[in-house]
Amino acid sequence: MYVAKLDDKGRLKLPSDFQQYFTDLKEDKFFITSLDRHIGRIYTVSVWRQNEKFLAGSQGDAKKRRGAAFNAADLGGQSGIDGQGRLLVPAELRRELELEGQQVRLFVYKSHVEMLNEKVYQAGKSEGEQVTTDDVGELENEGLV
Repeated sequence: MYVAKLDDKGRLKLPSDFQQYFTDLKEDKFFITSLDRHIGRIYTVSVWRQNEKFLAGSQGDAKKRRGAAFNAADLGGQSGIDGQGRLLVPAELRRELELEGQQVRLFVYKSHVEMLNEKVYQAGKSEGEQVTTDDVGELENEGLV
């Protein structure tokens, strides 16, 4: 979990570990959005294209797929990392997720980076506190290493 902040122009300064990770991927374009209008997500464009195909597919709940696709299009935009290691976060996304003028927690999950405002971070922390040693043991039995 990393702490970052958006500057007054809406640019998110990435920690150096993230900058290096993205450099190692050899991708310089990102799609920044939210699928649920609560948690921001930073995807490489190639991963986002996979998600677009998934959301346009016919398997599962069409209403959920369409809703997530709508949110992504409504709030999202492409950005690249500038020379100072910053990504421009779309203005509508910043407003919707209340990211302006406060700390943003960055959390790597699966193949994207999540941007959490303080309220969402605290809710996640409360949820995490409910995980027991037995829960972790069960996850290890299911394949967690």
